[in-house]
Amino acid sequence: MTEDAVSHVIPDRYRNAVIPHIMVDDASAAIDFYRRAFGAREEFRIDAPGGGILHAEITVGPSVLMLGDASVAEAEASAFAAPTSLGGTSATLHVFVPDVDALAERAQTAGAEIIQPPKDMFHGDRTAIIKDPSGHIWVFLTHLEDLTEDELLRRLPASM
Repeated sequence: MTEDAVSHVIPDRYRNAVIPHIMVDDASAAIDFYRRAFGAREEFRIDAPGGGILHAEITVGPSVLMLGDASVAEAEASAFAAPTSLGGTSATLHVFVPDVDALAERAQTAGAEIIQPPKDMFHGDRTAIIKDPSGHIWVFLTHLEDLTEDELLRRLPASM
């Protein structure tokens, strides 16, 4: 995706974001799933000395995501855990994409659980909520319109 294309897809305030680093039970399988479901590209990986992936980076659209196996010794020593070992996750990963409908269909075909099918939301984005096989929750959005704070607040009560 070109920089010009990104400027039309991602609102300015979200272009420079915190980079999430997630832990999973099988990083290699997770990377394969993200490739099939979300069109992710693997940028690099560092294998752990005892097996598994110590650290990998992928891109989903224009966003970087770091990940690794929660079971490698270095991760266990730092108390990292996968959502499956915690019974859920306390964070969601938001990514703006050009076509949320196509991505949701692709993700479901690859084995993701669609928690919320794509729909136009009060905040001006078409949004889908997806749970990946590792237990992480993803919110994919296609930006439809810029709203003033007043318009956003006006629409909020009608959507509740």
